[in-house]
Amino acid sequence: MNMPLLPQKNISLQKLNSFGIAAHASAFLRIESEQQLIQISRDQQLARMPRLILGGGSNLVLSDKLDVLVLQMAMMGKHIVEENEDFVYVCAAAGEPWHEFVLWTLQQGLGGLENLSLIPGTAGAAPIQNIGAYGVEMQDYFHHLTAFDFLSGDIVTMDKQDCRFAYRDSIFKHDYRDRMVILNVVFALPKIWQPRLNYGDVAQLLIAKGITAPGPKDVSDAIIAIRRSKLPDPAEIGNAGSFFKNPIVSAELRDSLHAQYPAMVSYAQTDGGYKLAAGWLIEQSGWKGKALGNAGVYQKQALVLVNLGGATGAEVRRLAQQIQADVFDKFGVELEIEPVFV
Repeated sequence: MNMPLLPQKNISLQKLNSFGIAAHASAFLRIESEQQLIQISRDQQLARMPRLILGGGSNLVLSDKLDVLVLQMAMMGKHIVEENEDFVYVCAAAGEPWHEFVLWTLQQGLGGLENLSLIPGTAGAAPIQNIGAYGVEMQDYFHHLTAFDFLSGDIVTMDKQDCRFAYRDSIFKHDYRDRMVILNVVFALPKIWQPRLNYGDVAQLLIAKGITAPGPKDVSDAIIAIRRSKLPDPAEIGNAGSFFKNPIVSAELRDSLHAQYPAMVSYAQTDGGYKLAAGWLIEQSGWKGKALGNAGVYQKQALVLVNLGGATGAEVRRLAQQIQADVFDKFGVELEIEPVFV
């Protein structure tokens, strides 16, 4: 017989969100098994409470007081599921730290996820955001995931089509938000690996190191070095990583802006549009290294907003909205926020 689940009350979440906001949850449970989720769904009082599913807390901006049941996903484990002629299938439980999982795949001699090195958060949160970096998105190697559905009480398997992945987006940010809880994720990693070096400074750094035929770990090491040189460590400066999506604009707007700003970087998209660098737009709007109250823009990378000490969720929102307004006034480009405000 299962013991009743007794949530902890008024729990501080300051160390459980990478922005370091001093938020408190009215109720909190650490989830280490599927059975706990089943129990919650069958408990009339717990099932009625509004929920917040918490992974690594790296893509959230929290309010000071959360009158919700916070479920921290702490299910651990990673293993090779199977392999065939073309792929090795690897599985990570929801609570596995993403970067440690990537390093583990490299230790197994498997390439594919190296461009996603050093992204904060957990494996279970990766599909929600469809995390991406340096020309690679999680969906490129995603095979399927297992999730618990609070509505039906069932454990379900979802493939790529079911997840409706898009640029930094998935169904879990919309229809299934706080309804579906991801339990584990399976990736298909290719046995014939090719490096993807056509984005950012990766190729240049490898050449500078004299590496002309890089392996997956070489690419990972280069990306880790680049990210550490540009991005703050959340353990030292509270932040949620890249705060705005790189906007995709029409070819007409891109050409008009490029005529005015020849140094503007843009990347052609398959649909005829162009992706612009949000950090460059923010920097050109005068925000790099600036602050509003206790929330500021990181001095080394304008795409990152930081907690300068004691920042509230409201202060972060106010700063983000002012940046959005100034970028739109200068460039006519709308910036979309990546983290979720709760």
